[in-house]
Amino acid sequence: MKTEDIDKNLLAVSENGEAISPILPEGIKNYLIDIDGTICDDIPNEEPERMLTAELYPDALATLNRWYDEGHIIFFFTSRTEAHRDVTEQWLKLHGFKYHGMVMGKPRGGNYHWIDNHLVKATRYRGKFTDLVDKEVTIQVFDDGKHE
Repeated sequence: MKTEDIDKNLLAVSENGEAISPILPEGIKNYLIDIDGTICDDIPNEEPERMLTAELYPDALATLNRWYDEGHIIFFFTSRTEAHRDVTEQWLKLHGFKYHGMVMGKPRGGNYHWIDNHLVKATRYRGKFTDLVDKEVTIQVFDDGKHE
């Protein structure tokens, strides 16, 4: 799916007769992928001269490009700044990554706790990109009186 086709595939949703934010079709995922330490060497923002020569993680390239070809949405969500956008795009193009866009300026430091009105699934990268598998874990949720 091309970037310009993403909005065309969103499904209209309403609640109590009023439109709310649209959603993706069943089975399509909206991947937000970190860059440094996830698809390549971990390069700090303070050393941008290393970004163009970062070592690629080949399994990340193969997996992300397959997900893209399957119709999923691939966005890179990185702590790199707008000043690093050009070198980052050059590196992604050099290695043949297929993606829809990049969101720069993710807060640094990790320990992310994402709160959203849409379903969010988080997967910690631990050195290898593979197909995702189901695993039961304990998570923190808002107390809505339903503890299922």
